[in-house]
This record gives sequence, structure tokens and C-alpha cells, in this order.
Amino acid sequence: MTTATLSIRRFEASDTDAVVALWQEAFPEYREVTRPHRNPHLSIANKMATQPELFFVATLGERLVGTVMAGYDGHRGWLYSLAVDGSQRRLGIGTRLIAHAEAALVAMGCPKVNLQVLTAKQEVRAFYEALGYRADAVISLGKRLGEHASAESASPPSAA
Repeated sequence: MTTATLSIRRFEASDTDAVVALWQEAFPEYREVTRPHRNPHLSIANKMATQPELFFVATLGERLVGTVMAGYDGHRGWLYSLAVDGSQRRLGIGTRLIAHAEAALVAMGCPKVNLQVLTAKQEVRAFYEALGYRADAVISLGKRLGEHASAESASPPSAA
């Protein structure tokens, strides 16, 4: 039996349905209609309008098994939406996606990368700590803007 090889590439529009399905599995809040700011189609459209070259997918053969998005504003980079198919976790896919995104940021001259983890997700924090990430001595503040401002009162303060 042959085993499919993992590859990481830029997101393509034809990946949309598979990415949405993966995100809805990995991030249950993406299924909640009370959180319009967590609309996966909107997240994809926004990323395609802003640094689409920093949106990566991992595939095993033809099967999409992971995603990560990155951003760089000239001061620091950010990582978002790391997701790995539940049946493929703990096989190094997330680690490879992070390394790929970090390399892309370094190639752009990015000196530091940040990410946010919900406080309730200790296993996710442990994953990032194993990759060398450490908690910064800062408090993350956020504010919903525009049409998403009304969603803020409906979401608990820890909902990023």
C-alpha cells in the first residue's frame, strides 16, 4: 500500500468547501449563527483580499487536511486558523504548517510572530509552547467594528 505524501501549498478558490468543512470541525464556533464574525466564507474572502499569498493548505494526495493563515503588517506577523483534520492530528501536520508560515514571514523580513489562543484551550497552548512560543507579558484587547460591533455584546469576553 502506498502512502500519500504531505504537501503544503497556497490556498486556491477550489479549496473553499474543504476548508470550510475543516474549520467547522476544528472550530465549533464557526457553526454558530450568533457569531457572524466567525463566518468561514467571510474569513476566506477577507484573506483572499489581503495577503492571499500567506494562506496555506496541507494536502495528503488530493485530500485537504490542514490550514494556516499568516499576516504581516511590517511590524510583526500573526498566525491564524491553524486547523488539522481530526483524524490526522499528532502526525506533524500542524508543526509543518507553522514552520511553512514562519518561513514565509521570515522571507518578508518579519522579525516576530504572534498568535492568540483561547484561555480554555490548554492543549492548543501546549502545542505552541512545544514549538517555542511563549506567553508575552501583554493583555490582548479587541473591539468589533462596523456590522460586527453588535456581536460583541452577544459574545463572552474570551471569544476572540
